[in-house]
Amino acid sequence: MTSAQQPVPARPTSRDVARAAGVSQATVSLVLGEKWPGRVSETTAQRVRDAAAEIGYRPNLAARSLRLGRTRTALLVVPALTNEFFARVYAGAAELAAEHDFGVVLYPSPDGTGPARDPFASARAALDGVIASSMAADALGALHGADLPLVMLDSDPSDTEPAAHVNLDIADGMRQVTEHLLGLGHRRFLHLASAVDTWTFAVRAGALHEALKAAGDATVRTVRAPLDVRAGREAAEQALSAVGDRPTAMICDDDILAAGACKAARRLGLRVPDELSVTGFDDLALATALEPELTTVRLPAEQVGERGMEALLAVLEGRPADPGGLPVRLVVRGSTAPPPAART
Repeated sequence: MTSAQQPVPARPTSRDVARAAGVSQATVSLVLGEKWPGRVSETTAQRVRDAAAEIGYRPNLAARSLRLGRTRTALLVVPALTNEFFARVYAGAAELAAEHDFGVVLYPSPDGTGPARDPFASARAALDGVIASSMAADALGALHGADLPLVMLDSDPSDTEPAAHVNLDIADGMRQVTEHLLGLGHRRFLHLASAVDTWTFAVRAGALHEALKAAGDATVRTVRAPLDVRAGREAAEQALSAVGDRPTAMICDDDILAAGACKAARRLGLRVPDELSVTGFDDLALATALEPELTTVRLPAEQVGERGMEALLAVLEGRPADPGGLPVRLVVRGSTAPPPAART
């Protein structure tokens, strides 16, 4: 018999684990199904786990799903796959999910932040729950209507429809940006805002205006652009070319828009940060690819995904999800400096 014809070794079964551990199959099922406390001793449970690991046993998740009525699969809905932030959210969710024998299916909404269509003929039959990032809960109607637990990330916490929320302290991030620029001496601002109408961008705008109002002598003008480098450049170029006092600092809702703002400044012959300070939000890889490197707000995207998966597991197990928010941090780099008047 050639090597190509060698029989494939049989996959270890729970019966093999029981034989190796010297216990019954029922005991193996209790231990590996995490139902052993109070019914099996800790010593026996550890012996079963050790035996399973030694012989390479892995439970048949398909069979277990049929027994439990669950697929152990979560759907992560995001507005787009092209944004690094959402890729990092997925990485965090998937890593934690794998520790619990769960899978995560990544689904970009075909309409961005608009209504997300059910990606399966019956979401109820294919999924245990849904996690949605940076979208409105009412955009998930097709999925939430299937009576699936819904966990919202970076979304309006006042919405009571989702089973749980996981949010970043977005308002504090914008306050940190504004206070940094005010501390440098800036008083004329341009807010390059996202044209996407979602909770997270509304919070950024509100926090910015509150912080500048508290300063008393600061002014701000807002222009909007889609989340695209070219759109950001065009909007910033037009705003910076307008008649009147030119802003000394541009606060951008996103690093992508900030990249467009830096390109606009270069086209107009303005030096960053000597003549114009620019800030972003997210701390994408793009932030350190720019020259000068971008002052921005770091969002712990992987932790957002991890906490979202934790919340979904809690809901599925009938436990309360952790309601705490995640802190964010300003990262000061070379794109901000005192305004020209403050340096003369």
